[in-house]
Amino acid sequence: MFHFASPSRRATVAIVCAALLAGSANAATQGTLGATSTGTISITASVAARAQITGLQDVTFSAVDPTVAASNAQSDCVWTNTLNGGYSITATGSGASGAFTLTNSTATVPYSVQWASSAAQTSGSALTSGTAKTGMTSTATSPTCTAAPLTTSSLIIGISSTNLFTMTANTTYTGTLSLVVTPQ
Repeated sequence: MFHFASPSRRATVAIVCAALLAGSANAATQGTLGATSTGTISITASVAARAQITGLQDVTFSAVDPTVAASNAQSDCVWTNTLNGGYSITATGSGASGAFTLTNSTATVPYSVQWASSAAQTSGSALTSGTAKTGMTSTATSPTCTAAPLTTSSLIIGISSTNLFTMTANTTYTGTLSLVVTPQ
């Protein structure tokens, strides 16, 4: 046989339970029996930090004059969904240990990499292979810059005159550069 608490004890337990539930923010409330019944729920949402780099173009230095340093500057798009558009960029070349080098299978020539967090720049901050350059910001409003601004940053690749003089004429030197954008 069950023993039920007295009505006054049941009322005290109900008040304590109600107080505990009232202190819980974002708690669902249940409807009561009646002609209509209303319940409420709290909804929260968040998204993970994301970034995208687009607008990159291959670089070709063709028949350059070795007495003048070669440089190629291009504008691209970096988008991130962080509060202030913050990101870091890490560049890695295809040379030994990620070095920024071009090779013709027998000879290797270094190149430099610079980055600016604004478009249409011909110089920027020098990047070191495998080291994140932090503190960059983007003004992009869409992941692929389909809405203004259409470009947000600049990539500058250079080969010094000294290194151009080490290259053999009419020989193609190749390499790849990887750029990793991380939201901050």
